[in-house]
Amino acid sequence: MRIYDLPSWGALSTLLLLAPSPSSAFYFPGMAPTSYKEGDKVPMYVNHLTPADSSVDRKLRSVFSFDYYHPPFHFCQPEGGPKYIRESLGSILFGDRIQTSPFVLHMGKNESCKAMCKEQTFSPRDAVFVNSRIYQGYDLNWLIDGLPAAQLLKDPDSDKEFYSPGFALGSVADNQPILNNHYDIVIDYHEAGKNNFRVVGVLVDPYSIKGSKFVDIDKGECPGLESGGGTTPLTLSEEKDTGVTYTYSVYWRLSPTPFATRWDKYLHVYDPKIHWFSLINSAVIVTFLIGMVSTILIRTLRKDIARYNRLDQFALDDFGSTSAVEDGVQEDSGWKLVHGDVFRSPTNPLFLSIMLGNGAQLFMMAGLTIAFALLGFLSPSNRGSLATVMIIFYTVFGFIGGYVSSRLYKFFGGEKWKQNFAYTPFALPGLVFAVFFLLNLFVWARASSGAVPFSTMLVIVLIWFLISVPLSLAGSWLGFKQPAIEPPVRTNQIPRQIPPSGGYLRAFPSMALAGVLPFGAIFVELYFIMNSIWFSKVYYMFGFLFICYGLMIMTCAAVTVLMIYFLLCAENYHWQWRSFCTAGASAAYVFLAAILYWVKDLSFGSWTSGVLYLGYSALLSVLFFVLTGTIGFFASWLFVLKIYKSIKVD
Repeated sequence: MRIYDLPSWGALSTLLLLAPSPSSAFYFPGMAPTSYKEGDKVPMYVNHLTPADSSVDRKLRSVFSFDYYHPPFHFCQPEGGPKYIRESLGSILFGDRIQTSPFVLHMGKNESCKAMCKEQTFSPRDAVFVNSRIYQGYDLNWLIDGLPAAQLLKDPDSDKEFYSPGFALGSVADNQPILNNHYDIVIDYHEAGKNNFRVVGVLVDPYSIKGSKFVDIDKGECPGLESGGGTTPLTLSEEKDTGVTYTYSVYWRLSPTPFATRWDKYLHVYDPKIHWFSLINSAVIVTFLIGMVSTILIRTLRKDIARYNRLDQFALDDFGSTSAVEDGVQEDSGWKLVHGDVFRSPTNPLFLSIMLGNGAQLFMMAGLTIAFALLGFLSPSNRGSLATVMIIFYTVFGFIGGYVSSRLYKFFGGEKWKQNFAYTPFALPGLVFAVFFLLNLFVWARASSGAVPFSTMLVIVLIWFLISVPLSLAGSWLGFKQPAIEPPVRTNQIPRQIPPSGGYLRAFPSMALAGVLPFGAIFVELYFIMNSIWFSKVYYMFGFLFICYGLMIMTCAAVTVLMIYFLLCAENYHWQWRSFCTAGASAAYVFLAAILYWVKDLSFGSWTSGVLYLGYSALLSVLFFVLTGTIGFFASWLFVLKIYKSIKVD
């Protein structure tokens, strides 16, 4: 997974102008450039091999990544063995395994057909493994000065060239897998002063050369390539051993691209008009909903409240037909009739308050993370910084989660305070960790580099117990000590009978109708995010994502308030869980979108890949359910408090 922020203040311009703008030369901490003098050694690191779209049908066939030095690949190793490079927590969680390499690069010094090590021997078993990875379209991932080695691609719609991170392990010709064993490395560098050079781009053009006779190591030449690439491609035999010699050439190319904008060529979006269409479509939906809700609040409710208050100013005996007046009020709008029950404690208030506390925690984490990425505080050179910041924010906002859960539980009249204090920091995080741990076992069983190490798991548990849990307990205690929020009307001792609901006011039809609208505000951006997760693409449109996030919040609030108003008019006062589930129903559409994405763009070759995909999709849908459900509840809660505070009740 690679989801990066804009590398500079161009992201802020995206929010303000909704259009690309030139990047600034101001560098945030951790983004300072590294300058090299001519002849200085430029370190090159290797990362894991990741699945990409297969060249056969352009579909993703696997979700498992592999360590670069996984034995069946037989890639050359540096002297003394490879060493791991220190990574951030987020980088490790998302599968990065960065190590040293045998490549020797010197600033400005070209190399021609340089061998990395002696000939490697592939056994038939190894050949079967590697050929399968070639069929599945696996990519190699290298890093030079924080930039990913890329392949040069062209957008078929605009004919614009861009750098796509990663390059192919091999190719398929005439249904025969071909292994790339020679790499032309083209490095763009920018002169930032006298004898000060900076790396601003990395391209790799891989080739397949059969047999060492095509490589003259002593002369440093690859005759087949220099004569126009007329060499015979290298294929790995699955019946006998195959010898492979890995070579590379290095070419340095002076570039006018400054360091501040070096990521621009990597950040490409196919058909950006889709983003605009999504944004306009979502804005129209939100405008329509807010218009409807505003009409109800300003016209219908104002008329209802004025009628109720006017009725209370007179003695009912003064009317010639009291029943006719009451029936008229009741028939016109029945939400006042349930004023004595609308603030009655919901079913299972403990569970609801825990979910709302965790939802508030997710809401703060998501909003602040997107804002930080939007403003350019998270550098793409600092791999995993986005995921690391998400973990930090979620941990710190444990205080908010505990406080919100405690205050709402007190408002609901709950009495199981020990359970509320204990379950809030453990319920949802415990579920996420348990599912993550279970799915990680499948990754570990496939010997994939994406398996999170036990030490990293231990770090997550320590962060959870030493920081998040104490903060949540402190927030819960502070919320417990605060006075209870008083409802504007008294609650009757005997519950009012609820008349049966029909049509769209029933639970499932109302959830199905309301849930599709928040999903409609984000479905296009969701597709691009899923592309970046499963195809290891670069996602950086945080300006659009920030606006879509805001539109989703407004859509959830508007559609839930509308449904709760209709529910109260039908004299159904069980609005608490209904508001949470109505907005949260959009998570079902998110999961259905994941299934459709599987059918359209994925074609897994193993059932374990399917289990992993469905598991993570279901987990993300649950988190989205809690997030949107919390937004819907708080919007409805404020709405109910407002309207019942505006009427006079004896």
